[in-house]
Amino acid sequence: MEIDVTELSELVDPAERALLASQRLAEYQAVSGELSRIRREALEELNVNGLTQTEIAAMLGMTRSRIGQLLSSGPKSERAFLGAGTLTVAIGGKQEANKRGSGRVLAQEDLAAFSHMKELARTLGLDAQHEIVEPPGFIDLNRDNLVVICGPRLSPLIGQILGSDRNLGFDHDDQGWYLVDRRLGLTHRSPMDVGESRDFAYVGRLPRIDGRGTFLYIAGIHAIGAPGAVHFLENHLAELYSEVKTKRFSMLVACDFNSKTLEVTASKRLSPIYRPEGG
Repeated sequence: MEIDVTELSELVDPAERALLASQRLAEYQAVSGELSRIRREALEELNVNGLTQTEIAAMLGMTRSRIGQLLSSGPKSERAFLGAGTLTVAIGGKQEANKRGSGRVLAQEDLAAFSHMKELARTLGLDAQHEIVEPPGFIDLNRDNLVVICGPRLSPLIGQILGSDRNLGFDHDDQGWYLVDRRLGLTHRSPMDVGESRDFAYVGRLPRIDGRGTFLYIAGIHAIGAPGAVHFLENHLAELYSEVKTKRFSMLVACDFNSKTLEVTASKRLSPIYRPEGG
């Protein structure tokens, strides 16, 4: 129940008053942080468009030193690429038999992808938590600040959503799974399949089922592709955000890794950055 500050201060129960005040403060802090990010991005755009800090200051009724301070502080513009609150990173779990019966397992590489995604979020002033996508891959996609790391093999639902991308996607045959660039007519099979320490991954923003937003999607042909994709985001987020903002897009990423430690050592774009018509 929404109550204003005056009503809150008049609550008799101090425990309830403290709890509601804490909740309201958290909400306001989140809004304040996002407003600061939006302001910084707008100032950066004015600056890039040719206005000096002095001219921007005169336009907004501020001092030049204040404009300089705002341009170098507060949340970075590219934070919006991930979200505006606590990220939920949904990781695909698979069912495997073991000595005690059967149970779900997570790939070591997927956990590494989450660890790096959480650290990236932290550098941008966001927090992140993870959840497991239970077999057979059912997941609530109709949420804000959602990142999904789960291949279509583990989630038929994800496979259906990927079908909305007319440019890129996954496919499979007797030789295994691979990525396709429909626009260029290219097939990308993982170099891992021939013994190389490289893999390919899909990165994109896909539509929610309810039509009220999107979610960030990451999946490699093999498990190592996921941390490879996150490695790319860690090193190229600002430039990617400048091109796609928070709109739908998809691209392919190639990554190299250490075969002994499974640490990603390099990543680069494998395809153009595609956007749906009108997106």
